[in-house]
Amino acid sequence: MQNIKVIYEDNHIIVVEKTPNIPSQADKTGDMDMLTLVKNYIKEKYNKPGNVYLGLVHRLDRPVGGVMVFAKTSKAASRLSEQVRTKSLKKIYLAVVDGKVEKTKGSLEDYLYKDERNNISKVVNATKKNAKLAKLDYEVLKYNEVKDLSLLKVNLHTGRHHQIRVQLSNFGHSIFGDQKYGTRGKGKQIALWAYSLTIVHPTTKQEMIFEDLPEPVGTWCILK
Repeated sequence: MQNIKVIYEDNHIIVVEKTPNIPSQADKTGDMDMLTLVKNYIKEKYNKPGNVYLGLVHRLDRPVGGVMVFAKTSKAASRLSEQVRTKSLKKIYLAVVDGKVEKTKGSLEDYLYKDERNNISKVVNATKKNAKLAKLDYEVLKYNEVKDLSLLKVNLHTGRHHQIRVQLSNFGHSIFGDQKYGTRGKGKQIALWAYSLTIVHPTTKQEMIFEDLPEPVGTWCILK
């Protein structure tokens, strides 16, 4: 059986923990990806012949771990994708950032531009061509004075490329271990985790909330 953590599963959806540094879907690296891993898990568990249908509804950046939902039927995929489009599918993240965030609750609103060639995003003026509005709210959960690191809960209102990473870096509190936008923890695992996912079940129409915390080791010892 494939070694993945299944948080919830029924005939329509499967919710799993994405392991950090595994792509959400196949990319040019050719490395194993979550979509393939979950397909293989279903194929083995139910002894299914031939190809297994599995719908990719949303993605997490490769270095980020946390909760992901996949659709087991095309109808479920369509309905969940609509929730992504209408922003009724909600993701809340945990992030460990550099320094003490003085304001315990706040909102960030920026315009981001995606540099396709270099696969990075930048905060730009609203008038720049192809700039997109990015919004998030944050709440400080804890501050570690010894390590000078803050634990934030981040609620996304838009889903821009590398949004949390870029906005927090621009805010002066980059995520610990962020290789692209960070200032501290180079060579460490990025301390960003999708810990809560809210969906409306595609067939029962019930709201469902799935939560999954990272192991409290390394930088995540701040959770203790």
